[in-house]
Amino acid sequence: MIFKTNVEENVQAKTIRLGAILAATLAATLGFIFLFPGKAPAQSADLRVFTSDGMKPAVEALVPQIEHSIARKLAPHFDASKTLRDEILSGAPFDVAILTSDVVDELVKQGKIAPATRTDLARTGMGVGIRTGAAKPDISNVEALKRTLLKAKSVSFNPSGASAAHINAMFAQMGIAEAMKPKLLLDPVAGAPQKHVAEGQAELVITLIPEIKFFTGVELAGPLPGDLQSYINFSAGVAANSHNADAAMALIKYIASPAAAQTLKASAVEPH
Repeated sequence: MIFKTNVEENVQAKTIRLGAILAATLAATLGFIFLFPGKAPAQSADLRVFTSDGMKPAVEALVPQIEHSIARKLAPHFDASKTLRDEILSGAPFDVAILTSDVVDELVKQGKIAPATRTDLARTGMGVGIRTGAAKPDISNVEALKRTLLKAKSVSFNPSGASAAHINAMFAQMGIAEAMKPKLLLDPVAGAPQKHVAEGQAELVITLIPEIKFFTGVELAGPLPGDLQSYINFSAGVAANSHNADAAMALIKYIASPAAAQTLKASAVEPH
């Protein structure tokens, strides 16, 4: 009878110890979970960066440095500023917009970009591009550019690009607007005007200098001369509904910092 009681006591003691061990294990596990919570999907997702084509070479060159600096991966999306504006207004999700300053201001007014995050970044001028290896035309002054444009069989540019309004105004200023109409090969697809020149379908392309210098098959004949030059300004802002606002702002601050200045200059944009 005593033997049976001892067995029962041993079983009971083991049961108690096992319960204590399980309870301690469960507590430790829960503590570990609370100490090291999993990141919410929105915080671990790549940053969606809508970027104007004029800033594309600079942003592409800066991606490794930015990702290292802010410890987040980037998901860049490049196109003309107005095209990206339309996507944003249609509800496309993004975290950062790096677009022409006028478009950023418009998106701030529309409530798509948080006003306090708006930051001026850089500017770039406009130029004339030719097919790689072709003889460079004389565009050294206004009269030389006028002769070159009138002599050219075809000229291409993006009618929805940041430079389009200035190109049309430039033709009017030189008094050649009507003469240029039959020569124009207009294409709203990003990169298409340069591609037309690279493939020999157009003789000249007029657009932002970075969009010429870094496009395969096209080279810069030169910047627009003197009074005909126009600078396009670029700014950035964080989406008003971004779940990654801190990382998005860190990205903008990095591009605006001295650390990025040399890369911006090498990409044919002048940092502010």
